[in-house]
Amino acid sequence: MNGITTRLHWTNEPYHWHTNDGEEVFAVLDGEVQMYYRENGTEHSTLLQTGDVFFASVGTEHVAHPVGEARILVVEQQGSD
Repeated sequence: MNGITTRLHWTNEPYHWHTNDGEEVFAVLDGEVQMYYRENGTEHSTLLQTGDVFFASVGTEHVAHPVGEARILVVEQQGSD
């Protein structure tokens, strides 16, 4: 989609801390995900449940940790980590 990728993840494994070159939309389709992110050097977290969406603006460092198995839809700039 014009430089945008859409991926569906079924996982119970945490990802790694990363920062995207573009914006990212992260939607929990099933399960729960603990999302950690850093703003101005301070770490925060939020528990995402089925139907919740997390938006990472350009430069937002973040990492997703599924709580058990989760199904996640990720929409981001092509080539993002």
